[in-house]
Amino acid sequence: MTKSKLGVTSLALMLALILVLSACGNKEENAGSSPSASAAETSGNPGSDALKGKKIALIMRLNTGTFSAQYVDGVKAQIAKYGGEVNVLTANNDLNKMAANLDAAVNKKYDGILIDHGDPGALTAGVNKALAAGIPVVAFDSALNGVEGVTNLAQNDQKMAELTLEQLAKDSGGKGSIVKVWVAGFPPMESRQISYKAFQDKYPDIKQVSAFGDASNPQLDTQNKMEAVLKQYPNKGDITAVWASWDEFAKGAANAIKQAGRDEIKIYGIDLSDEDLKMIQDPKSPWVASAAVDPSSIGQVQVRYLYQKLHGDKTDAVVELEPVFVHRDMLPKDKVVTTADLSQYVEGWGSSDFGNTDYLKALEQSAGAK
Repeated sequence: MTKSKLGVTSLALMLALILVLSACGNKEENAGSSPSASAAETSGNPGSDALKGKKIALIMRLNTGTFSAQYVDGVKAQIAKYGGEVNVLTANNDLNKMAANLDAAVNKKYDGILIDHGDPGALTAGVNKALAAGIPVVAFDSALNGVEGVTNLAQNDQKMAELTLEQLAKDSGGKGSIVKVWVAGFPPMESRQISYKAFQDKYPDIKQVSAFGDASNPQLDTQNKMEAVLKQYPNKGDITAVWASWDEFAKGAANAIKQAGRDEIKIYGIDLSDEDLKMIQDPKSPWVASAAVDPSSIGQVQVRYLYQKLHGDKTDAVVELEPVFVHRDMLPKDKVVTTADLSQYVEGWGSSDFGNTDYLKALEQSAGAK
């Protein structure tokens, strides 16, 4: 072989080797990054598919009435859309049992925990145990604001009370005698009481003649106690109105007032469900107005924030949902309105996009749940 031919051959071999090495390098680079990889995956967070199949525990203090039922439906529906499962653990208003249910959920290593109407004194230790185990927690109306790492979801309870009490004052001309149905020991109730005290200071000519409330069997207990109050104040004009700090209280008071034929007494409540709306629309019902956040929407938003935590996102410590005011005069008289179509008549009601993200929307589509 001549010297010139040897040089050409060597050059060709070197070029071939460079091409092979270049191809291998491209192959290795492509293997490490797919065009379909999400921004979350490349930043260290799991993609939406990794959020499928999660097992969630919902720890409830009590599950009473239609508001709670629609809230639970919202939780279940949203978790199903994400391809997950939920186990609802109720405590029948027993905080010790609620704390035990929380501990059990931690020990069973659920992927995430939702808390409904908890109490910081009873649950802080269990919540810290969950967080130490790497289990994210999102609480609703539980006042766990002092526990770092928990997202606390709440309605604007002071505003709900203010909206209904101001309407009561307007309708009564700023004077009269009222009954308060309220119970201590629940964070949202304590917040509503703040507005009630401000209301009393603002309207000194509106006198409270009776106050009671029990969460254990709220509707029946309220009905029985309201019947006793009506006998104590038997004359029309003795009682102007009832302020009910919970829809279960409002239903019980409404039953008693209606049965007694005391149609001059009006009820102003808090919270709203399909059953509640039907009563408010009934022209023979004493319940005329309420302030609320859509209970199904509350459940949906709470789940979204839990899944944000499961995704590795840093979430807000406090998320507050603004209520709307619903009065009988806002609703049609020729049809029954439900919470599903209430937004047609009341601005601000309905599903909220709070807590939603692009990857959660992608998760819904990928999970294929309806």
